[in-house]
Amino acid sequence: MSSTSVARPSYAAVLRIPYARRTFAAALLGRLSYGIVPLAVMLAVTRASGSYAVAGTVMALFSGTSVFLSPARAALIDRHGPRRALVPMAAAYTASLGLLTVVVWRPGTASPLVLGAVTAAAGACTPPLGPTMRAVWGRIAGDRALVQRAYSLDAVAEELLFVSGPLLVGVVVGFAPPALGIVVGAVLIAAGTAGFVSSPAVRDVMPGDAGAKSRGEGRRPVLRGIRRPVIAAAGVGLALGAVELLVVAFADGRGHGGESVAWVLAALSAGSAVGGLANGAVTWRTPAGLRLMLLAGGLGLAVLGAGLAPGLGTLAAAMAVAGLFVAPAITTAYLIADEAAAPDARVQAGAWVNTAVNAGGTAGTAAAGVLVGRLPTAWCFAVTGAVTLLAAVTVARGATRDGGALGEEEEGEARNGGAVRAA
Repeated sequence: MSSTSVARPSYAAVLRIPYARRTFAAALLGRLSYGIVPLAVMLAVTRASGSYAVAGTVMALFSGTSVFLSPARAALIDRHGPRRALVPMAAAYTASLGLLTVVVWRPGTASPLVLGAVTAAAGACTPPLGPTMRAVWGRIAGDRALVQRAYSLDAVAEELLFVSGPLLVGVVVGFAPPALGIVVGAVLIAAGTAGFVSSPAVRDVMPGDAGAKSRGEGRRPVLRGIRRPVIAAAGVGLALGAVELLVVAFADGRGHGGESVAWVLAALSAGSAVGGLANGAVTWRTPAGLRLMLLAGGLGLAVLGAGLAPGLGTLAAAMAVAGLFVAPAITTAYLIADEAAAPDARVQAGAWVNTAVNAGGTAGTAAAGVLVGRLPTAWCFAVTGAVTLLAAVTVARGATRDGGALGEEEEGEARNGGAVRAA
């Protein structure tokens, strides 16, 4: 199944693709859970254990198993198909969240060992709806320009989900225990996954192994062909993770409260949404590899400039400028990874980029926590920007060698992948 090519692709054209609205809406419903569950789990575990140390350890287990096992879960989807792999994952994830809800419902009664085991199990089973939806976009859109717009729309929608999710948790804990937020997250992932796998656009996706074996294709390591987009994604994630903590330190150092931090980070998200929509609306002539380098470099420079901000207002403006590069850089990384991956490994390729963003974010937050205690905030921003620029330089080396596009090996796979995607 694929769409027909359109002369002037638009976001409206993306949503007119057969079954696109239904499939995308179901995926977003399920992915809203990812914006709700982490904060709900942290609040519920803190309330149940009475210990921030326990809550921090539990959240590290949840995030660690979720992020670093994502490529393995994506490999199961590529091998067995979305319907056969996503359904048991969603069932196990929902069951784990249900068990966690029971464990944390009564304050002061939860065992730290039990909390850690249940949350680690939940993280390990997290269904990768985002990478799977992006693989479906690549299959049903067909036209490259239309795929770019679909990915941009997906990135902006995901940004909004991660902004609105915590707000919904805030509403829930205003009248109920935070454990109820976990229940809401479990219901969302179950309903979203059910709607997603029942869509004809997903039902028609065959397991990757069958198609690959019928063409005599080998199963080479996925990561080897997508190093540059993964490095760029890690650099973007590192910048985001560091910036969140640095904004808090900046505000505290000038006597501002938490509400000020929220506004600055909202400016970052707003800039990312605007940048993502603009990126998808433009028909680019610049090769994707070169764009990725420029976008990562632009983010690094913007973060460097943020260190010069004299007050919270100018910092918010600097964050809005930095945000303009975030969604376009991540979207471009996904596009390059999708084109470079073998036909039976597209979900894995997207999962590796997603893992790089999240792992970079974790490393960035940890590094910023160390730096804040040793350097002025301005220098912390400078170091963060410099590391992001280093990632851009690493991407630039490959882009220059390959003429700003993909490498020869990756180009061959992109051509093969395009033929299969349009079939």
